[in-house]
Amino acid sequence: MTSPGAVDAHLLEIEDLTVAYGGVQALQGVSLVVPDGGAVCLLGPNGAGKTSLLRAVSGLLAYQGGRIVRGQIRYDGRPITGRDPARLVRSGIAQVLEGRHVFGELTVDENLRAGAFSSKNRARTAELRAGIVELFPVLGDRLRQYAGYLSGGEQQMLAIGRALMSDPRLLLLDEPSLGLAPLVIRSIGQALRKINETGVSVLLVEQSSALAKAVAPEGYLIDTGVIRASGSTGQLLSDEQVRATYLGVAST
Repeated sequence: MTSPGAVDAHLLEIEDLTVAYGGVQALQGVSLVVPDGGAVCLLGPNGAGKTSLLRAVSGLLAYQGGRIVRGQIRYDGRPITGRDPARLVRSGIAQVLEGRHVFGELTVDENLRAGAFSSKNRARTAELRAGIVELFPVLGDRLRQYAGYLSGGEQQMLAIGRALMSDPRLLLLDEPSLGLAPLVIRSIGQALRKINETGVSVLLVEQSSALAKAVAPEGYLIDTGVIRASGSTGQLLSDEQVRATYLGVAST
């Protein structure tokens, strides 16, 4: 299979990336690209190394006891390997962590404002906030409500909205469908497509085949820290051997 985005300009390039926690390797020689304005998903079983890859891109790896042993990460043509997370956010990289990490003791509006901590452009911040409320109308109805009282789906929308408040060019998402009902997953998928249509590149780690196919036309399959296949997300997810061996989905 050909590499996703091979004919496009690449916003994110990962080359021969090896990551370890102590003496245990989590990634081994991983290479992938995300086209500028494109959407790519990373598929694989639990423990395959998907989250470690996102952490390496967003600069959060060291906070989890990991380190980059070898390889390069380039963003918009510039090396960012091992760079400080706050600096990466300012450069246009935002990550939505697995598990809907919102500030429960803050209101929805305060959570959104926290996402714009690095912005000095009030007009742009107001524009982004208005766009998020349009994207997720339920958040507009709950701006003064404490985030801890939102439903799981609403918290995931808020986590995505807070990341968008940093005005990213690249959005990293780690299992946004985790624990959510099918209707909510569909709604989030629609929102992510709209986000991508505005020109924001997306790298999505996802177990839900429906969400992966809805958001990302191209994908990579990773297992035990190694890229096993790449190509069309639909083709990867329809391959019975891939589904049974790597994704734990039996043939029907």
